[in-house]
Amino acid sequence: MRSSPITPTVDFDADGEQHGFLKLPHSHDASAWGAVMIPITVIRHGEGPTVLLTGGNHGDEYEGPIVLSELAATLRARDVRGRVIVVPFMNYPAFRAGSRTSPIDRGNLNRSFPGRADGSVTEKIADYFQRHLLPLADYVLDLHAGGRTLDFVPFAAIHVLPDAAQQARCEAAMLAFGAPYSMRMLEMDSVGLFDTAAEEAGKVFVSTELGGGGTATAASIGIARRGVHGLLAHARVLATPAPHGAHGARRTTLLDMPDGRCYTSSEHDGLLELCKNLGDAVDCGDLIARVHDATRTGVPPIAYHAHRSGLLAARHFPGLVKMGDTIAVVADIVADSVATAPP
Repeated sequence: MRSSPITPTVDFDADGEQHGFLKLPHSHDASAWGAVMIPITVIRHGEGPTVLLTGGNHGDEYEGPIVLSELAATLRARDVRGRVIVVPFMNYPAFRAGSRTSPIDRGNLNRSFPGRADGSVTEKIADYFQRHLLPLADYVLDLHAGGRTLDFVPFAAIHVLPDAAQQARCEAAMLAFGAPYSMRMLEMDSVGLFDTAAEEAGKVFVSTELGGGGTATAASIGIARRGVHGLLAHARVLATPAPHGAHGARRTTLLDMPDGRCYTSSEHDGLLELCKNLGDAVDCGDLIARVHDATRTGVPPIAYHAHRSGLLAARHFPGLVKMGDTIAVVADIVADSVATAPP
């Protein structure tokens, strides 16, 4: 198999705190011998588990980049038992452009795994994570939000896995993250996901959706910050306590997305009117949205109704919607106000 063109400027086996780059050569009009420089931090102290923390898988989602940049600047080797690898801007070109996909090749990193060492820039990044970073990790936390086109109630998420023991480990890590909601998530298309790559490698994998609209809030950043420390404490990689209140007992609502009826997709272009708010209870058949014809007056809007009862967990964010866009996601409430036990 071809070796990766990416070269790390850090030593993953050295103790201490290292800040460097994953250097990917990239020749383009503005720099014939240029490179994509993906920032990375490695903090190691002795033996113990390895936790891989990633943000910026999509470039318009900001809780991960903010909180992981802060962690990289403040976490010290003396506070660690094992190793923490921090990549705040996983798809760095997309992050710099503030877009979901890369401006270089329009690649969606979270649909590009396992990647290719001889592929596009995005495929080369995926290949490096697949073959070089995932094998180092015991735990993987990939921080997401809704970006510019979706908004979510803040949740940590796992998938239902064929290995019951791995499933239980992932669920325990999800609860340790301690988000207000915890989701057993249905992916309509799991091919190419970082999630799938980590899960198939046997890792404890947790993802999140912490808001959306192409921005981050004080509340969503606080959830991400507490969650990162909660997961690090759960993995026993912190040698000292996390900041006050970071991983104490909290409450979470368990959600489930069991099938495709959770999703409501638009069959029209137009002006979107949401008739329910995020977090609202929804009964099957409830009116959840209308799509108005924006090309003429005198035309009644198209009504969209919930296919199931539950909680409105996600919604389309911009005011204009296109055919095929997801309008809303209704999740089942499995258990309300469950305690998240401290590690």
